[in-house]
Amino acid sequence: MARYTGPKSKIARKFREAIYGPDKVLIKKNYPPGQHGQSKKRAKTSEYAVQLLEKQKAKYTYGILEKQFARIFDRALRAKGITGENLLKFIEARLDNVVYRMGISPSRDGARQLVSHCHITVNGSVVNIPSYTLKPGDVVAVREKSKSLEVISTSVAGHTNKYSWLEFNNGTLSGTFLNMPEREQIPENIREQLIVELYSK
Repeated sequence: MARYTGPKSKIARKFREAIYGPDKVLIKKNYPPGQHGQSKKRAKTSEYAVQLLEKQKAKYTYGILEKQFARIFDRALRAKGITGENLLKFIEARLDNVVYRMGISPSRDGARQLVSHCHITVNGSVVNIPSYTLKPGDVVAVREKSKSLEVISTSVAGHTNKYSWLEFNNGTLSGTFLNMPEREQIPENIREQLIVELYSK
């Protein structure tokens, strides 16, 4: 899942949402892929199928493998508060996601690669684990030797910070993870309650 390299438009059509960003193909073909995609006689989707589809959408959106996703859910279940909201908060606190949100990379796939290739530091130390969970107050920055990378400078130049739970300085290419985001601050269209119901079966 995290290493999916196939056509992203096909996945977006599966969920009928532009989960990877603006997609011309999705606009032209706003129906599921496959030979029965346009069929009006498609079988009624079961409750289980709807819940499973929502989990798959979350996994594809954030690029998380099944075992990783299950571990995050288990942690969310044990934490105080609403399980579904905790799930999204913990996912948003992943280093690869924060690098993407800060605008250091234009995509989560790109952010994951930057982290894996040791271009990102946390509190001054290089961290090459994309799933690393940040804590409030952690400082995320581009490694000094990597600041000249064109992919980073291009991405930052066209980005403006729109997340109140993150702080980023375009000049120093560093930012702070201020706090865990509230549910209303997370823009992804994910119905987390359906995922909780699925795991509760």
